[in-house]
Amino acid sequence: MRLLYIHQHFATPRGAGGIRSYKMARQIVDRGHRVTMVCGRGVDGQSGLTGPFSRGLRRGQVDGIDVVEIDLAYSNNDRFLRRGLIFLRFMLRTIGLALTERYDVLFATTTPLTVGVPGIAGRWLRRKPFVFEVRDLWPELPKAMGVIRNPIILGLMSALEWVSYRSAHRLVALSPGIVDGIAKRGAPRERIALIPNGCDRDIFADPPQAWRPDGVVDRDLLAVFTGAHGLANGLDSVLDAAAELRRRGRIDIKIALVGNGMLKQHLATRVATEGLDNVLMLDPLPKLRLAGLVAGADIGLQTLANIPAFYFGTSPNKFFDYVAAGLPVLNNYPGWLALLIEQSHCGFAVPPDDPAAFADALETAAGDRVALGEMGKRAAQLAVDQFDRDVLSARWADWVTGVLQQG
Repeated sequence: MRLLYIHQHFATPRGAGGIRSYKMARQIVDRGHRVTMVCGRGVDGQSGLTGPFSRGLRRGQVDGIDVVEIDLAYSNNDRFLRRGLIFLRFMLRTIGLALTERYDVLFATTTPLTVGVPGIAGRWLRRKPFVFEVRDLWPELPKAMGVIRNPIILGLMSALEWVSYRSAHRLVALSPGIVDGIAKRGAPRERIALIPNGCDRDIFADPPQAWRPDGVVDRDLLAVFTGAHGLANGLDSVLDAAAELRRRGRIDIKIALVGNGMLKQHLATRVATEGLDNVLMLDPLPKLRLAGLVAGADIGLQTLANIPAFYFGTSPNKFFDYVAAGLPVLNNYPGWLALLIEQSHCGFAVPPDDPAAFADALETAAGDRVALGEMGKRAAQLAVDQFDRDVLSARWADWVTGVLQQG
């Protein structure tokens, strides 16, 4: 079988982005099939290719995966209009590949929603099986965040969402809320598989060397946030908690924000102007280096803006990295992950927009390291029991290859 896999933000463990698609593609390759991965040129994530571009493309093989990288650079630092134009240009290039490449099944994963268009073209113009993976509900999330308000654009995106779901032979959802969102648009539930993000225990459970940033000593409690610094991530709430801790004199609790994004400069300005010397701003890190930092931390921060659409409609990579490393998690919004943390007793679930409760949780963590260690053990067990990447990758591969037998 030949799988054409479209993921604009594909990254390997050499880069700083999420590696779900890399692991899924490797599962297909390990079964003796061929995978052609089509991606854009990321800034923080790396495809693994290093050769020159020719006519806007470069091709090569990375760990058995045939990679086609389109010379369209994308960054979380970009403004919405620039990102939208890059999404559209990527869509147009991938439509051409969907109509010309050799493949038996086309798989496309969001974001953006526009990656569904090549799948629609392959389904209806070449009669190829199409499997669509939904990582976020668009346009519901950007509409709820207020980043897209134009009714015409929202209407077009809603129509594209409907056509993508209806055109796909099978769908993959990364959270329970996404399953429900897809079903509400008329897709039969039997065509939707819930396959959440997984834990890369091979990377995070036993990293080569744990480390801490300069200025953080062993007796300090180190809380880390690893991921995009954008509107959705709600990192002002972390700085609000840091300010509360500083008012309380808790200089022994340090917070490291690791990553990049549109709001990073805003956050750095707040840190400087408010004198938040308990906050460290770090650039994105390759996976192995990041695993060492997570291993050296005491608690992982899982934060999002207080938007109800996020509560059950997201599956953040960072949560799974934390529990893979046996790191307790502090979560600041309701939803399925908050419930999971509470049921598993592997961290803290605090109310949104409540810096005092956020600071209280960090103080509690700092005050009882034995209890915190027990939370970490339960987090590691959760990674094994429910989110082992190998198990989830095998389930995903069965679902995708099984479309060829679908009547």
